[in-house]
Amino acid sequence: MSKPTNAKIPRREASPAEMTRAALVRAALKLFGRQGFDGTSTREIAAEARANIGSIAYHFGGKEGLRTAAADYIVDTIQTIAGQAIGNLQGSSEPETGEPETGDPEAARAQLFTALERMVAFIVARPEAGEIVQFVLRELSHPTAALDRIYDGVFEPTHRRLCLIWEQATGEPAESEATRLTVFTLIGQVVYFRIGREAVMRRMGWRAIGDAEATKIAAAVTDNLSAILARRDFGSAPFNRPEGS
Repeated sequence: MSKPTNAKIPRREASPAEMTRAALVRAALKLFGRQGFDGTSTREIAAEARANIGSIAYHFGGKEGLRTAAADYIVDTIQTIAGQAIGNLQGSSEPETGEPETGDPEAARAQLFTALERMVAFIVARPEAGEIVQFVLRELSHPTAALDRIYDGVFEPTHRRLCLIWEQATGEPAESEATRLTVFTLIGQVVYFRIGREAVMRRMGWRAIGDAEATKIAAAVTDNLSAILARRDFGSAPFNRPEGS
């Protein structure tokens, strides 16, 4: 009887066509966010991606299709990151860890802290997040079908998921006006540290915002969450995350 092998299945390498497609999406994301859709030419995108200009029509049908692909890239990226902290955004009631939700308010509160910390780690500290935020801000200022894809794939399900966790943590109805506004407040304070990055660095005397600075920002953001939860508890001491959570 032969012994089972523990050999790993080798990862498939991306084909040249797939690499070109990915490079074009990243280039479009960067340039559309920085210069706007109308202010960016296909020639500039191809040059940024180091690709043949004809590859844009081949892979995406044109510049509009490339904008759609950039929006889908944002959705896929954020779904992956959000899913690690708050569970599958596509309707599953369980986190990606496979651990079922228990209905325990303390566990839900700890999950809120984890979600905020991971938001800061990505939105504030990761360089590629800047390009995503710039692209989204452009879409929010001048909505197109790309914003619809981002809203349906990221904004609405992430916000709704956080509202459900808030209900579990506090007992307040997930879809109440107060809960929805509170969750927007929690997300908004994190986003500010990206869109107000230059002002924050100047005021704080930081030359950059890396992991060390992001840790300090996360501490401030989670302190705010602690204070909000304490107020919901009728003035009790601020909630502290369980050690090791």
